[in-house]
Amino acid sequence: MSSAAHSSAAHTRVIVEADGGSRGNPGPAGYGAVVLSPDRSEVLAERRLALGIATNNVAEYRGLIAGLTAAADVGAREVDVRMDSKLVVEQMAGRWKVKHPDMIPLNREAAALVHGFDRVSYQWIPRAENSHADRLANEAMDAAAGKNREPAVHVADRPTAPVAEKSAAPTADKSAGPGWTGAVGAPTRLLLLRHGQTPLSVERRYSGRGNPVLTELGARQATAAAAYLAQRDDIAAIVASPLARAQQTAGALAAKMGLPVSTLDELTETDFGAWEGLTFKEAGENHPDVHRKWLGDTSVAPPGGESFDVVRDRVQSAREKLISAHAGSTVVVVTHVTPIKMLLQLALDVGPSILYRLHLDLASLSIAEFYPDGGASVRLVNETSYLHT
Repeated sequence: MSSAAHSSAAHTRVIVEADGGSRGNPGPAGYGAVVLSPDRSEVLAERRLALGIATNNVAEYRGLIAGLTAAADVGAREVDVRMDSKLVVEQMAGRWKVKHPDMIPLNREAAALVHGFDRVSYQWIPRAENSHADRLANEAMDAAAGKNREPAVHVADRPTAPVAEKSAAPTADKSAGPGWTGAVGAPTRLLLLRHGQTPLSVERRYSGRGNPVLTELGARQATAAAAYLAQRDDIAAIVASPLARAQQTAGALAAKMGLPVSTLDELTETDFGAWEGLTFKEAGENHPDVHRKWLGDTSVAPPGGESFDVVRDRVQSAREKLISAHAGSTVVVVTHVTPIKMLLQLALDVGPSILYRLHLDLASLSIAEFYPDGGASVRLVNETSYLHT
């Protein structure tokens, strides 16, 4: 038996202490979490992360989520959570309602993790009794404020209780911006996954709100993408468009990683109105003038549908919501070709021609990063290698 397996078996009950903070509220933020043996004699795991610009409450919740995730990693079945955040403790215990829109998805994400344990208890403690997690959180806030260049994510598993490492994954250091750009802080990294094949995509028809499901090939594409992404050790959440083809694709990853799927309505595909289900040729024949103008003017809408300008507004709203809810984290965003192009457009700060010239394959992966200082970068476009293995 490996030492990691022995550690998991030996520590089915653990203590999780977590903390988070923001210098400015909102300001440079970070969290820290530590997993301890029941008698506190062993440190089983530590987590810390710079979150960029966020509030105290967001950072506190992120610390709890990281602590619960680390507890699961060491094989815990019972968890005693100790935090100096009265808000998080009371909301997670169900004694206080969750009203703030920024807290709702974080509360749900934490609750989903709780369901994976046999028992989780919550205890408020004074800050003086939460010094270990507080130290980690302050180190993370230093990184968020650019005071050091240590990795934004730090995992320290003590020799007394090593934790098995995950396989090598296609991840990158999030502690600094992309070299020469000068961007600082931990970015919110969006892994933009297009849904798999549907019957309408086979026939190359406009597919917006018609809501087709995946074909057999589309389901295999979703499974292949999930297997590829599951190699990563930095994915904090999965967010998807409400449409069935995106939900199915996201579901394959959720099943692989044990993460819940959150739905964001703003990520839905363009409403093509009267062109829904038509081929390019058919739409052009039915509405020649509008179709011709639509191909070069983002303010023009299909009959009964929405323009790309309208779509861009809601996609920009989606981006802001994702950054607010998952600041400094890596999020898989499962959506459609137009929203992905627009998120890449926002990251590149380029004109609308990208909507007409950029090709994105079904079930392809692109990566955009948005930094707390307003910077952005695109690290990957239209990756499909995992579909051909």
